This record gives sequence, structure tokens and C-alpha cells, in this order.
Amino acid sequence: MSITVSELAYAPPGGDQLFFDVSFGVAPGEHAALVGANGVGKSTILRILSGVIEADEGEFNVLGTMLSMTQDVGMSRPTDSLRDMLIEVAPTQLRQAGRRLAAAERNLGNDDGMEYAEALADWGDLGGYELETKWHAAADRSVKTKIDDFARRLVSELSGGERKRLVLDLLLTSGSDVLLLDEPDNYLDIPTRGWLEDRILETKSTILMVSHDRRLLERVANKIVVIEGSGAWVHGGSYTTFPEARAKRQEQLGDDLKRWNDEERRLFHHMKIMKQRAAQNFKNATKANAAETRWEKFVAAGPPPPPVPDQKIHVRLRGADAARRVAKLDDVAIDGLFLPFSEEIHHGERVGLIGPNGTGKTHLLDVLAGKGQPTEGIVGFGPRTSVGMFTQVNNRPEFANRTALDIVRDRLVDEEKSMRALARYGLHVNARQEFPTLSGGQKARLEILCLELDGHNVLLLDEPTDNLDIESSEALELALDGFEGTVIAVSHDRTFLETLDRFIMITDGGEVFALPDFDVAMKALAAPDTTASIKLAKPLTSLS
Repeated sequence: MSITVSELAYAPPGGDQLFFDVSFGVAPGEHAALVGANGVGKSTILRILSGVIEADEGEFNVLGTMLSMTQDVGMSRPTDSLRDMLIEVAPTQLRQAGRRLAAAERNLGNDDGMEYAEALADWGDLGGYELETKWHAAADRSVKTKIDDFARRLVSELSGGERKRLVLDLLLTSGSDVLLLDEPDNYLDIPTRGWLEDRILETKSTILMVSHDRRLLERVANKIVVIEGSGAWVHGGSYTTFPEARAKRQEQLGDDLKRWNDEERRLFHHMKIMKQRAAQNFKNATKANAAETRWEKFVAAGPPPPPVPDQKIHVRLRGADAARRVAKLDDVAIDGLFLPFSEEIHHGERVGLIGPNGTGKTHLLDVLAGKGQPTEGIVGFGPRTSVGMFTQVNNRPEFANRTALDIVRDRLVDEEKSMRALARYGLHVNARQEFPTLSGGQKARLEILCLELDGHNVLLLDEPTDNLDIESSEALELALDGFEGTVIAVSHDRTFLETLDRFIMITDGGEVFALPDFDVAMKALAAPDTTASIKLAKPLTSLS
């Protein structure tokens, strides 16, 4: 029922060292959060603990039963069935039996059926039918439409939020001793994030999670494990007190020379330990040599900047002048999503599109971006309007097989200027990486950089902070505060939403409401029905 990690180290195949000397513990019943900049290895640590990949060095121990969830669960293959998705979050033996059963079903007709009969018997003997009962119970709580057959229902028939909630419901009611959750809040709307927070607070399971949702971390995490400077340190409190604790820690580290001396001593001590292990077991010789080489290179480089520098992301969203009325929507509707409504958006406004998952917020952004057409009504733009869009899934086919430097150089031509621009976003070390190989957060930063360089004065942002680390989210918020243009954003990040001016809410019933500020917006989202929402908001649709 606990997690112990000691001197963990990992480098991806053919890549530089991601981290080393990562040590921490999570006691029984604690809810700990892994935090750190994009690309430092938070998800990699969870993958090591769940047995997906092996660490290069170090040890870990997870006591008790364990279940894990990846950040892209149910998102990678839309042709998968719900059974395929849920099998992947089952206990190890059931997961293996479920995979065998699915493969045997696909092979029916090519043999005498014995393989299928044996797989079905194994599934039943290991508790597969009991697990299916839990699937149905979780689906009844999490999915709007009834699921009769998990093997035939495709994941693509559920929204991203429904898939995520179904998996989370299953895991948080499983009774597992340890849960590893990677970005559990992604794709969840605000009411469902509140549900998630409540369930985490209620569970007795030990939890280690990765999340960039600052409100969620403040509410549910009682330990913060910080991955930075190639290692880790622990703040034994909530995220509310973490920024102050980190500032004090940085101050206590002293001047640059003291920081360098401390790091040199740490590397030297690590090398000595590995040498001692190598003397006892020759299999450790390679690791000892690597530790010695790392120490020698560090010493040869001389006193460097502090080993745990603050990530400096500088976003410059300047925009340009536009007409006072940027966009006018006249009786705009999309069948099956929302009813006809009319609204105007003016230059300089920060407007949030909110509402439950599946109500059409992203569809409305696509219409504003010219990527789709409404079923009814007209969308008109004022003169001198230039619209740029940030996509939630960073799906940019035009960036495929191109490096980050290529993409920026298309806009700035000069390579030196392009490298400086990448450096402002903390992407200079990824300049030669192709876009598909970047992490989700790195893709998001690169896309925001492109919006900046393209000089748009209307920004359409679909979940802009979903994959950004906390420092990058704060840098984006600061940049938008000084942006001279108009922002229309879909987001479930409450900290980000609080920076916006006003809101347009779409309900499950398709009604559209104007909400004057953040507090009213949160009350409207929490209202149990549309009638309650009407008392808090100005309706933009006819409710006849």
C-alpha cells in the first residue's frame, strides 16, 4: 500500500539522460502529485512503476495491488472496443487473459474453437465476469447512453470525457491499494473534475498522479514530488503552499558556487556508491563507469548556472488593431448540439466557451475558424480580422515530419532568430526534433509560438493549457493579459478561466447563456438543471 523509489535513472533509447538519482516515497493512503516542466520524465516514472519500461538504474517497490492509467487511455485507437480499453486498466493477470480472449474471438472460424473455449475459461476463472459486472456499474454512472455489449461498442462512440470518467470511476472504486494516474483530469469538463476531486478525497488508495490542474492539486494532493535538476525533492504539503516552499528552497541553496559544489559532491558520492557496488558485482561496472563519466564531465565544465534553474517561458502575443465588432453570430445553430443563438464579440474581449463535454464548444470554435459551417445562421467578421486557432489535440498534419526549427523558420526565415524564438519557449533543445516526437506540452508550446509569430488579432484556443506544465500555463496567461487582440477559449482549467472576462455557456439541452464573470460561470456550471442556470445567466437562445 506504499511506493518507494530509490536512485531511479532513465535515458530513452539513443537519447540523453532524462533523470537520475530520483528518490521519494509515498506512504499508505497518501495522495501525491508528480510535478515538473514538460519533458522532465513524470510520465516515464509512472511507466517504470507500472512495469511498462525498465529503469536504467535504481530500485522501486510498490506494496499491495496496483492499477494504472495512461494519459491517453482510450484516445489512441478509435476502432478499439470499450472492452479493449477497459482490459488495459485491469489487473495484470486479467489484462493478459482479456487480451487472449479478444485475440481468440478474432481467430474464430480459423480453428476448431478450442483456443476460444480455453481463453473464455481462463477469463472466467480469473474473475473476468465479476469484472464485467463492475464495468456495467461504472458505465451506468459515467456514460449517458446505456452500454449492453462492451465488446461491440467502440470507444469512438463515447466522448473523450466519457471514456476518461468511465476508466476513473472503475479505478477509484476498485479497492486497489495503489493507483498510478497520468493526467486524470484531461478531457474532463468542470463538473466532472469536481466529481474526480471528490472521489480522490474519498478513496483510501495510495495515489501517485501527474496533473497540471492547479485547482485539483490544491484540493487533493497532500504531497508534492518535484522532478527537476535531473533529480527529485519532496514538499510534504498541498500545492497551495508549494510555490512558497520552492522559493524558500531556492533561496536556501545559496549562491551559484555553493549550488555547483553541492551538485559536484552529490555526483561524486553517487559515483563512489556505484564503484562499491561494482566491486561487489561486476554487472554494475557499466553503471559505475557511467557515473564516473558524468562526474568528470561535470567537473570539467566548471561552475555552471544553478542546477535547478527556473523554467523561463516568454510568450509575446501582440496582436493587431481590428474593428470594434470582431464577430457577429446571427441565429447560429448546429443540429444535435445547440439551438440558434445570437451574440456579438468585441475587440479586446476574453470570452470563455464553457459547458459539459459534448455540447458543441469545439464545433463552435471550428465554425469561427472557418473549418466548418453552422446548420443554421450566419457568422460574420469585422474588417482587419485575422483568426488563428490552437487545437486541443495539437493535430497539425502540415507539421508532420518537420522539425521544430523548420516550422519556426518558415515564419522567421533567419535560423538565428528562429533559435532565439524557440529558446523563449524553452524549445531550443528540441529544435532538431520532428513534431510528432515532441511531448504534448512541447507541441502545445510550439503551436502557441506559431500563433505569436503569425500575428493574429483573434485567437481561438481549444484547451490551451491541457498539456502545458504549470509554469508554461502561467506564462501563457501573462501573455494573454497583455495581448492587444481578442481571445475566445474553450477550457476546463479553472485557474485559466478565472483570467477571462465573460462566458458563453452551452448546456446539455442545447440552450446558450451569457454569463458576466467567473463566479457566476462556476455557479451556473454547478447548477443541477437549466432552470437554475436561467436564474444566473442571460439566455441567448429562445426557450419556447
